[in-house]
Amino acid sequence: MARALMFQGTGSDVGKSLIVAGLCRLLTRRGYRVRPFKPQNMSNNAAVTADGGEIGRAQALQARACGVLPSVHMNPVLLKPQSETGSQVIVQGRMRGSVKAAAFQAMKPDLMPAVLESFANLSREADFVLVEGAGSASEVNLRDGDIANMGFARAANVPVILIGDIDRGGVIASLVGTQVVLDPADAAMIRGFLVNRMRGDASLFASGMTFVEKRTGWPAIGLVPWFDQALRLPAEDSLGLRGSARTARTRIKIAVPVLPFIANFDDLDALRLEPEVELVLVRDGQAMPEDADLILLPGSKATIADLATLRRRHWDAQIVAHAQRGGRVLGLCGGYQMLGRSISDPEGIEGEPGAVQGLGLLDVETVLTTDKTLSEVRGIDPRTGAPVSGYEMHVGRTIGPGTKAPFLVLEGGVFEGAGAADGQICGTYLHGLFDAAEWRAGFIRRLGGQSDGIDHTARLESTLDALATHLEAHLAIDTLIALASPEKI
Repeated sequence: MARALMFQGTGSDVGKSLIVAGLCRLLTRRGYRVRPFKPQNMSNNAAVTADGGEIGRAQALQARACGVLPSVHMNPVLLKPQSETGSQVIVQGRMRGSVKAAAFQAMKPDLMPAVLESFANLSREADFVLVEGAGSASEVNLRDGDIANMGFARAANVPVILIGDIDRGGVIASLVGTQVVLDPADAAMIRGFLVNRMRGDASLFASGMTFVEKRTGWPAIGLVPWFDQALRLPAEDSLGLRGSARTARTRIKIAVPVLPFIANFDDLDALRLEPEVELVLVRDGQAMPEDADLILLPGSKATIADLATLRRRHWDAQIVAHAQRGGRVLGLCGGYQMLGRSISDPEGIEGEPGAVQGLGLLDVETVLTTDKTLSEVRGIDPRTGAPVSGYEMHVGRTIGPGTKAPFLVLEGGVFEGAGAADGQICGTYLHGLFDAAEWRAGFIRRLGGQSDGIDHTARLESTLDALATHLEAHLAIDTLIALASPEKI
């Protein structure tokens, strides 16, 4: 069986995903066969796997760091929020159904066998399995039936490294406090700690590291300085969603309405990193900028609910007005569905059965169905012949006259998406569209700018290498390897 080590956090967004991704690349560079694993994830930022399922986007990035294709076993339980209190449950890549939060708590013990099965599958093909926890290790109110943190660590007998985030403040209290609130048997699973996102002079926190060591008895694994290039990597959830600022080089403004159930928002990353693009995230209480060159409606896990929010915020009228002024609009996946005449949900997939009017900017209509499309696709842009590739991940079938002027033509001559002949209003189900340098360059030229021409996939690879080098300089890697050795667990 592989060596295993789990990384849990004192809270959400302390950098667990980033640390695991960097260590995946670091150990892979040392010649080990490494696999990432996250027992339970909650995110609407998902990826299609080689075996035709879906997992959290962070685990797909970690798989890339290992140099392997993503597998459903890397994230056996994925929760995709559809309302304030309910989520779609994905188990080993397949939709199991939708549940309310309270019902999921009762469901968790039944999911542990699948979690342990997936962990065992990865262990058989690896030298190391690096496990990422979810949220906070100290959520003792959710401990019963836990499969995400200490529940998994205890069931699989995997030692834990605790991560604290000094940038958010209170890191000493959060580390020491975690030990205080945990059940002693859970606390005993923690074999060390590290502190992430240190800015400035690291020597100023040396006494802080010593204090935590003495108070907890855990060895300090390292103090990790702030990693600027993290902004190039996809965020795990919408808490990390970022825009880009106007600079002297800015020539294009792209506005993106941020809705509660925004999904697959790493579609925006390659655009956000373009030097001539200002990516404006429009949030509640703000108006769509009238000088936007493009309004981009991103994916959604609950299209009808997000469309209702769009209307409550009066963004619908602003988007229509933008289009009437000749402005460009592009809808991705759920955003594409919103641009049509109507969205029907006869089976109540997103809530109560029914139908709603769309924005009416494309001559198409969508019917939500229980069948979920999960596939990697390739094709061309019929206007330019530029190659495109990406993945589809959606429920629903979109039809209508608008699809006869497709946005893309996929392999086999399949029409995909819809758009006016001049490309002013367009929609597509394809995620990952902007990663391809040639297609993105042509798209930006049509908006009036010039692309940096950088291949986004190559940029991800170089950033993962830089992250691995960064961690190797600041963490006690040999200590981590020793803690993960079989005789220690």
